[in-house]
Amino acid sequence: MRYQLDLSLEMADEHDRFLPIANVGRIMKHVLPRSAKISKEAKETMQECASEFISFVTGEASDKCHKENRKTVNGDDICWALSTLGFDDYSEALLRYLHKYRQYERERTNHSKASSTSTEDKEAASSYKNSQPDEKQADAPIPLELRVVEMGENPPANTS
Repeated sequence: MRYQLDLSLEMADEHDRFLPIANVGRIMKHVLPRSAKISKEAKETMQECASEFISFVTGEASDKCHKENRKTVNGDDICWALSTLGFDDYSEALLRYLHKYRQYERERTNHSKASSTSTEDKEAASSYKNSQPDEKQADAPIPLELRVVEMGENPPANTS
């Protein structure tokens, strides 16, 4: 009896680290034809595989951080782990995404700061910025299309 209780607690702990099955199902539906049906077993299998993959990559990145005496895993660590584990295509795509995300965040921060300054300051900053050459364009990575979908919204149809 005690063995069964311990096993059920272990299973409950394991399921706590899984991705939410509703999210997994939604992602699966997004890439399949509208008429496709997905069994509960298929969703559960994908949930377990995706969760295990995330743990595998995150564990590798965490080991790297530990060796470097750092406590925080960042996006670059995840990209490094993907590449180290042989997922170079994913690593390259994620690096492009991170570049675009960081660029977006910088622009958003700059926009917030600019909106709190006077109109004269905005015009001066704009003319100065426009007169400066863009050094980053020469070595910029291949552009990556990003779609931000709010919770509850249906993503746009894939146009590829």
